[in-house]
Amino acid sequence: MGLFTRKRDTAIAEASSRAYAAEASVEILQEGMADLELMLEDQGWERLVGGADREFSRAGLTRAAKVARVLAIQHPLIKRGLALRHSYVWGQGVEIAARADGNNGAQDVNAVITAFMDDPGNKAALTGAQAREELERALGTDGNVCLACFTNPRTGFVQVRSILFDEITDVICNPDDRDDPWFYRRQWVQETIDPATAYRTTTQMVAYYPAVGYRPRSRYKTIDGHPVVWDAPMIHGSVNRLDGWKFGIGDAYAAITWARLYRDFLIDWATLVKALSQFAWRGSRKGSKAQRAREALTRRPTTPAPAANPNNVGATVLLDEGQNLEAIPKSGATIDSESGRPLAAMVAAALGVPVTMLLADPGTTGNRATAETLDRPTSMEMNGRRSFWTSLLDRVHEHVIREAVRAPQGPLKGSLPRDPVTGRESLVLAQDTDATVEITWPAIDDVDMDTLVKAIVAADGTGKLPPEETVKLLLRALGVKDIDELLEEFFDDDGHWVDPLASAGQAAVDAFRRGQDPAALVGAGGEDDPEPPPEDNEA
Repeated sequence: MGLFTRKRDTAIAEASSRAYAAEASVEILQEGMADLELMLEDQGWERLVGGADREFSRAGLTRAAKVARVLAIQHPLIKRGLALRHSYVWGQGVEIAARADGNNGAQDVNAVITAFMDDPGNKAALTGAQAREELERALGTDGNVCLACFTNPRTGFVQVRSILFDEITDVICNPDDRDDPWFYRRQWVQETIDPATAYRTTTQMVAYYPAVGYRPRSRYKTIDGHPVVWDAPMIHGSVNRLDGWKFGIGDAYAAITWARLYRDFLIDWATLVKALSQFAWRGSRKGSKAQRAREALTRRPTTPAPAANPNNVGATVLLDEGQNLEAIPKSGATIDSESGRPLAAMVAAALGVPVTMLLADPGTTGNRATAETLDRPTSMEMNGRRSFWTSLLDRVHEHVIREAVRAPQGPLKGSLPRDPVTGRESLVLAQDTDATVEITWPAIDDVDMDTLVKAIVAADGTGKLPPEETVKLLLRALGVKDIDELLEEFFDDDGHWVDPLASAGQAAVDAFRRGQDPAALVGAGGEDDPEPPPEDNEA
């Protein structure tokens, strides 16, 4: 028994020793991990990711937007980069038209869309050229656009107004689906003026706006004591948003740091050049007359400078023997401004534009073709932004058509059946009318017109394209604006296509087969026809 007891005690002692060693190793590993974390913090990574593990705070987004707005006005690179993005996306315009134009027994959806787009208020807020520029710049600085769709409950007419991003303080989403927004909380300061005294008063306002498409059967009148504006649902579009975020962030955010560095580089470069230009010549003289030579060189000419030479440059100097005057060598000074080009390239990369176009300079190794050519990745990025606008405008147009059906005096007829599972409304127009609104963007890259027209003619030769589609493609290729008004001339009163190249006789036969008056179609007996000669009438 004594032998077994001694062996057991020895084993326990060895196990205890191993346990102590393991605990010491764990402590060393923990200290090592702590050191690594401190290294991350020392390198700045902890500060970088500390506030962005889930989402930037609302106050942080507001500060970033304010800085970007200032730089969009003050910094040349940010200003030009955002202007380039707007030019690529909106510079060539966009064609918007509904397929259903009242022909072939369908309802005139295109008239509803046209009336919405031509409204002066909607032009100022969404559909006009200036409004599109402002909204695209808002995506560059704020990363968010918020459109409130004020709807007339009687007629269904929609007027869109842009809401400042700073006023949208929160997004209330479906508790079971964070990608399903329900309400937008708006907080703003309303200013009123007394017409009698011109006294201004400000009031803090808070209201909730439902998201477009969210219309439950039971609708709250207030949330937390604040009104819910059901007649003004909101459409929110955001860019550069990560998964799970409520808001986006501007395109210029990633370029702010590098834009400042490039500005600082140019300031330092200009300071160096100015310092080097302070002393252009170096003179030397032996003996006691060196001080007088120094004073003579530093003294400005006393005679007035000629009008064409205000700085008195290009003068001639006469020196005695033993005197020397030579230009200061600049071989040791680095004054190459092209050294900062990589910083400008980082700004261009952040904004998604080529550095040659951002600087309006192809560089020492580039050429004019390089500066004017849009590379494929940039072209794809701009097409992606166009797709964003297409999706947002589709939501606007769908709301316009839906409210035109819902309103008792609306111009369209149809139904809005509700999905039993999601509770969402769907749009069904009467008379089997197509509710599709086509949004057509011109090509970003320049395509040779001769090649494009030949391709359209070849496609038309297959006989698979409807003639009206061929005409649309040709008119767009030729750059014709407002092609919808021009296309109306190619249809008769019943919406049937009339080929402008067909003979009048064939057109008359086709009209007769449809039960129409052939004479009215070809113009016989019309107001513009000449009267028959008198002898024919008498005969």
